[in-house]
Amino acid sequence: MKLIYWITLGAAVCTWATLPAQQHHVCKSIDELAQLEGAAQARLLDFRSSPLTQGYDVKYHRLEWRVDPTVRHISGAVTTYFIAQEDGLETLHFDMDPALNVGSVRQGSQLLAYQTIPDQKLLAISLPAPLLAGQLDSVTIVYEGTPPQTGFGSFVQANPGGNPALWTLSEPYGARDWWPCKQDLNDKIDSIDVIVRTPAAYRAASNGLLVAELTEGNDKIYHWRHRYPITSYLVAISVTRYAVYSDFVPMPNGGQLEVLNYVFPQDSAAVRNQTWRTVQCMQLFNELFGVYPFASEKYGHAQFGWGGGMEHQTMSFMGGWSHLLQAHELAHQWFGNKVTCGSWEDIWLNEGFATYLEGLTYEYGIGPNTFTNWLVSNRNQVLSQPGGSVWVNDTTSVNRIFNSRLSYAKGAILLHMLRWVLGDSAFFQGVRNYLNDPDIAYGYARTWQLQAHLELAGGIDLDEFFRDWFYGQGYPRYAVQWAQQDGRLSVKIEQTTSHPSVDFFEMPVPIRFVSSTGQDTILVFEHGFSGQVFERVLPFAVASAEFDPQLKILSANNTIVNNPAVATAEQHWESGWHLWPNPAAEVLRIEWSAYPGHALPAECTDLQGRRIFAFQVQGIVTELNVQGLPAGTYIVRMLASPSSKIFIKQ
Repeated sequence: MKLIYWITLGAAVCTWATLPAQQHHVCKSIDELAQLEGAAQARLLDFRSSPLTQGYDVKYHRLEWRVDPTVRHISGAVTTYFIAQEDGLETLHFDMDPALNVGSVRQGSQLLAYQTIPDQKLLAISLPAPLLAGQLDSVTIVYEGTPPQTGFGSFVQANPGGNPALWTLSEPYGARDWWPCKQDLNDKIDSIDVIVRTPAAYRAASNGLLVAELTEGNDKIYHWRHRYPITSYLVAISVTRYAVYSDFVPMPNGGQLEVLNYVFPQDSAAVRNQTWRTVQCMQLFNELFGVYPFASEKYGHAQFGWGGGMEHQTMSFMGGWSHLLQAHELAHQWFGNKVTCGSWEDIWLNEGFATYLEGLTYEYGIGPNTFTNWLVSNRNQVLSQPGGSVWVNDTTSVNRIFNSRLSYAKGAILLHMLRWVLGDSAFFQGVRNYLNDPDIAYGYARTWQLQAHLELAGGIDLDEFFRDWFYGQGYPRYAVQWAQQDGRLSVKIEQTTSHPSVDFFEMPVPIRFVSSTGQDTILVFEHGFSGQVFERVLPFAVASAEFDPQLKILSANNTIVNNPAVATAEQHWESGWHLWPNPAAEVLRIEWSAYPGHALPAECTDLQGRRIFAFQVQGIVTELNVQGLPAGTYIVRMLASPSSKIFIKQ
């Protein structure tokens, strides 16, 4: 468990108060990105998480700010408690834009020497004596300035509805624009206090619980306290005239959680009729993924004048109130806030999950749409272009990180396919294990860590899946032919891909077969190579077939036809033999069209080629007892030839 440092704030507030005043849908508004990208590109190309900030671990920030929403300016003091990570730490580096002006740096009452490094956007502070590894220390930086206009708008002053407003949005690289911080994805701040001084006409929203609201002269001072680990890009303030009301969520362990709503006065009546959706969504997410991660504090919304939403920890900033936006930003409290992507390469761990949870609300009967419609919409967005990976290959580009087609929609559909491959029980258990992993919870994660938890829960290897669907680009196109002869159904499945980065997508393929009287069944074929032929026995005559009726696989331009040629001897008896029944529960039969007349050595292996057992094939039909095999996918291989076939153990 991380240490939390409880700091007495009264004297600090009084001292700081004397500082002189200065005169989607996606959760990021994609429509604004092209324009923002042009303004921010030079800065982003230069961005790297500075190795100079890696010598210490941030434990606590006291963030004291003076702002006036009529003026684009900030002044204040940032006090940082930190622990040295190495012996001999003598210079402390913070990320800070050179537009901010430092007035002083203190260690207690002692003034410290410092210098700004404009080309690296760093502040370097000389400590009075080198620190030993594990040693706790603190510094206070007093500063002021007009933050640069970069990124999504990391620090914005505007007048929505004619009311002056000021807000921050630091993801991905904007925190250093408005406060000296450690801007990376490897060190969460254990605890923060946010103290905002502003003219008395305005309210200030921030992370955590509002523990004090003081009037001093013509100003109000708002003190927010947050006692959970938080990454720097999720620290935020929004200041304007707000109407305030609360909703309440019944919690699984009893009691209620407050959902605190700060909304523009002119919108208050309308918004009150919409935020109840958050209550329903939180009850569902509590059930599926565990109790809301910040349950000892609050959840909330603060309206701001932007075209989307931002999942600031415990208080999402909202530019609208649609069901999907409320669900999406709430979902981020688990995926993105409790567990944060450890690299912008893995932003789908934030955005893909939040998008998929939008769809889950529809699947569970919450919201004004259906899960099928949601799936179709997101699939169509992904399929609108032939390439693109979920993995972000250019983390200098805001456009690429927050690409709505890839990081959001394809990330969500990737999760839907993982759920299909694993089954509901293993998928949801694996995701819960991922969220609760002590090495990840309230910290950072990479894609391989999610994969490991899903593999453990499902008992299967997902390397091939992630190579194809996460790192690879595009999607498959299926051409299916089927025929029924003498009660036996033959199905041939061919596949091409939309992008050369993947030559074949190995997936379980569902097909619905329907009789002329309406009798139907869905059969699942473990598709291991293009042109693979499968044999099944059905108790009814098939009149029609439908490919992937429940939209389990991301694919396009598929065809499925009845072709009697599929049932000819050459195709029916692929390589002269076939396996049945497939899937098998207790007995698997190997049947020959023309038995060679002598015993044949053979083996059963797993998908990685590891031998499970060896045996001899004798006679036209050989029966294998597979009752003791764990459920999964296996290969039967004739050792005298390269001939092999896949079967499923139920």
